[in-house]
Amino acid sequence: MIKSDREYRNLTLSAAEGEEKVVTGYASTFNEPYTLYEDDEYIIREQVDADAFRNTDMNDVIMQYDHQGRVFARKSNGTLEVLPDDKGLLINATLGGTELGRQLYEEIRGGYTNKMSFGFTVEDDDRLETKEGGKTVVLRTIKAVRKLYDVSAVSLPANDATSISVRSFSDGVIEEVRAERLAAEALELERRKALIKARILGGTK
Repeated sequence: MIKSDREYRNLTLSAAEGEEKVVTGYASTFNEPYTLYEDDEYIIREQVDADAFRNTDMNDVIMQYDHQGRVFARKSNGTLEVLPDDKGLLINATLGGTELGRQLYEEIRGGYTNKMSFGFTVEDDDRLETKEGGKTVVLRTIKAVRKLYDVSAVSLPANDATSISVRSFSDGVIEEVRAERLAAEALELERRKALIKARILGGTK
């Protein structure tokens, strides 16, 4: 069951040759902005700070398929490694422990499944708003990830969990930007009214 309080992002997955049946990929890369959402008015980009996983709860991360069902690898039993390095958050999963895991490994090795998504919650982030080609650009930097729940092989590059969570986040950011803009416009309007009033009153003296 997909959890609505988590965010999901895509990453690439590949299989290494060998009897241990290990698959590897990066759950995240550091300081490399990527576009989450774009329309005629807004571009929402995101990047992950190199220290974002410094205090993350990764005690029992699991590997699933489409964030649901069977567990194919698990950090607590040593079949899943989650290792921050200079590039990002490296994932190594050993799938040879179960028959279904071996089947998944063969699908990955054959190129039938080559994408992953990971589920997480954010502890801290900041946002920078700029303009680009007439559009409002919001860059979100994830400063700290609270918890990493799972890394999942996915059937489609943009699975439902990823699409829903990204759109939900983007809609929230857009609403915040619009609210801030309306508040700023209202404040500017009041300032102008005050100036006009002061001029009028000053002219009657």
